[in-house]
Amino acid sequence: MDSLIFTRPLVGALMAFLAVILIGPYCIRYLHKLKFGQNVRADGPKEHLRKSGTPTMGGIMIIIGLAFAILVLDHHRPDIIFALFVTLAYGMIGFLDDLLKILSHSSLGLKARQKLFGQVFVAILVALYALSRADVGTTLLVPFTDITVNLPIYVFIPLVIFVMLGVTNAVNLTDGLDGLAAGTVAVAACTYMIIAFKLGNPEIALFAAALAGACLGFAWFNAHPAAVFMGDTGSLALGAALGVMAILTRTSLFLPIVGGIFVIETLSVIIQVLYFRITHGKRIFRMAPLHHHFELKGWAETKVMIRFCLLGIFFGAIGLLAVL
Repeated sequence: MDSLIFTRPLVGALMAFLAVILIGPYCIRYLHKLKFGQNVRADGPKEHLRKSGTPTMGGIMIIIGLAFAILVLDHHRPDIIFALFVTLAYGMIGFLDDLLKILSHSSLGLKARQKLFGQVFVAILVALYALSRADVGTTLLVPFTDITVNLPIYVFIPLVIFVMLGVTNAVNLTDGLDGLAAGTVAVAACTYMIIAFKLGNPEIALFAAALAGACLGFAWFNAHPAAVFMGDTGSLALGAALGVMAILTRTSLFLPIVGGIFVIETLSVIIQVLYFRITHGKRIFRMAPLHHHFELKGWAETKVMIRFCLLGIFFGAIGLLAVL
């Protein structure tokens, strides 16, 4: 029985990986046919201008691979199906955003309030689902301790909304280099697989493993030079997957540790914007998010990606220490 518990996540990861590898060429060709090309920011690194026209919305591949593995292996368990639903819901918000960008031939998609409404609505559903589960409720585990905190509902629901919006938009900001978002999310997902095992939640362990497999499958096509980009379809879905895993395992306080690289990327944007406004035009970083800063300092794109993924492994290891 124990061997079966450990084998299922491995099988799930392999199934998701192979599913993405098999459907990838067909999806990329179809996106090319539809002329769903990326519109690159003119104010970004000049090397990125050559990426204009590369098919986007490739996050669909990740979602299909993840859903295939979950529905084949464990389609009758409520937690894993709900986690998949949340991932799909945020992926749909990203899909609409990507579609509008393509149709308008610009980098502008959904209006901020439209995207925010959709994200908050689904986040509230996550909070309500957690409250309905006796083994989740409003409890939070505190990193590096055996302490469990019970939050009032009026604190728990805003916290869930903050977690879901924070991680989805953090992953979205990180998705700026070939292979970066897929690689760092795969590392975080592998970490959460181990955390879920430790906390006695094999459903979420399987979900995390399948997520990691789907990300690695996508990285096969997204590796530099990328043949496809995930777009907001993928980045919002991936962020939602990490967020819902944290909520359902009661490890929301662990997520900033495990996803430390996403926190750093987000803080670099916040610091840049605040400093720019306070100093009336001066900048701390050459460009934000932080990965672009290192690009403009002369680091090769692959060098930035690999080093950020290594940092992701570092933060993942700390996250494991916090629960082991």
